[in-house]
Amino acid sequence: MAIRLEKPWQELASIDGLPGHMGVFELADAQGQVIYIGFAGGRSQFGLRGEIAASTARMASALGFRLEVTTAYLTRWQELLMVYRADHGRWPAENGSMSGLGRLSPV
Repeated sequence: MAIRLEKPWQELASIDGLPGHMGVFELADAQGQVIYIGFAGGRSQFGLRGEIAASTARMASALGFRLEVTTAYLTRWQELLMVYRADHGRWPAENGSMSGLGRLSPV
């Protein structure tokens, strides 16, 4: 498995067809830049479908998403955040400041 989430971006109109599974997701703006990294856990209502819908409702700039179904959602979410920070030197714009995460040096 690749450390970065490299699946193709999907349009927000396809949210209704998403599974109710646990996993992680990224939201992108009009330029295809990641603006938010989130997860759907065991307490998420309607799983990925519900979390992505709720997140895009809060963020007018979110125009696309990509996801990964995984039961290790919390670890994978943290990993994606650390990779993003290693690549860009900052957290995704809509995630704000994240404390307690280590540093990652992906190749």
